[in-house]
Amino acid sequence: MISIFCTQVQNEKRIKNYESRSDHGGEFENEQFEKICEKHGLIHAFSCPITPEQNGVVETKNRSLQKKMARRMIYETNIVMYFRAEVVNTSCYVHNKIYIRPILKKTSYESTKEEDQL
Repeated sequence: MISIFCTQVQNEKRIKNYESRSDHGGEFENEQFEKICEKHGLIHAFSCPITPEQNGVVETKNRSLQKKMARRMIYETNIVMYFRAEVVNTSCYVHNKIYIRPILKKTSYESTKEEDQL
């Protein structure tokens, strides 16, 4: 799956992925993933285990999506917790459509849309 994703990003966006970072969680610590990294020229970097503060951007986004947006959506709509994954996916979609990147003064969606037109 990651091999397909790397190829797709490189072809569609005309950019070269250069680094993959994981947290020693075990999902990406295997020979098959290392071969994929080698094939696509990726550097596989690790952060220290059980230190989410080393990846602050992702942790902040996850906290925003799961704790703030998803919980608020569940609370406001009285939806069953069974649909929590769908609620988080929806909140991620909304997040990418409405939150503005401070440096670019654009949403993630607008940035991606412009790259597609190039």
